[in-house]
Amino acid sequence: MNLIADALTGDSSSDVFTGDPDAKLVGDALPFAIKMYESLLSANPTHHGLMLTTGSLFVMYANAFVQGPAEMLPSNEYDTKKEAMARSKQLYLRGYKILTDALEAKYPGFIQEPDESDAFKSILQKCKKDDVSLLYWTVAGGLAAYSIDIMDFELSANIFKWSTMIHRAYELDSDYSVAALDEFLVLFYASLPALLGGDIELAKEHFKKAQEKTDGNSVSAYVSYVQAICIPEQDYDTFRDYLEKALDINPDDNPSTRLVNIITQKKARWLLDNDWTFFSFLPIPDDY
Repeated sequence: MNLIADALTGDSSSDVFTGDPDAKLVGDALPFAIKMYESLLSANPTHHGLMLTTGSLFVMYANAFVQGPAEMLPSNEYDTKKEAMARSKQLYLRGYKILTDALEAKYPGFIQEPDESDAFKSILQKCKKDDVSLLYWTVAGGLAAYSIDIMDFELSANIFKWSTMIHRAYELDSDYSVAALDEFLVLFYASLPALLGGDIELAKEHFKKAQEKTDGNSVSAYVSYVQAICIPEQDYDTFRDYLEKALDINPDDNPSTRLVNIITQKKARWLLDNDWTFFSFLPIPDDY
């Protein structure tokens, strides 16, 4: 069982999904893959690789194939969108639970200790570079679930802990997956209110770092920036410029992130086509 689990959770296993050019194929296959990994995890509940892979697949699937499409539904499909967003939250939480269990298994007390306690800080300092994926996906899953329901006070109580975790991950490996942490921190800093750690200037700083690390080829960074910064600031010129740059990027230039770029470019196209819904000074299309 350990040999099978090791083979299915190696570095190359994720490329089977993230490197595929056919988003529909991956979207159709992921539910079966997730259930397969869950079955393996049930038979081998302490396997660290299985916990990380299963938990992260829940988060990936919820983001790319449930929440993402739901956000692009027209306003007259409100009920369908509401149902999909609720399902997204539950999928995020399923992944989050597996990932937090993995952290707790590896570092007892990680989840129970308050974020300001010396015990938690001591545990976090024990984390090593190979824990960055686990820290990243745990925070991503928890924060994504919270973003869907900001009145979930049980989740919001973890925001400062998540902040400490993601910053520790950045300390350990700022170049994790090239610029994944910088792309994440654009949304993290731009989406939260100042009282909870939000900081627009830091969001902009991490956007610049993401672009430097990817030679200006970070589709995710462009789309995150326009959603989290350009729309609230009503900066239409940058909004359009960055989305056009995102669409000009060739997904095949980086096979390991091909799928993410294809899906994110679809979102970029939708944002451009629906720009009038985000900027009050733009005219409503005649065919609306």
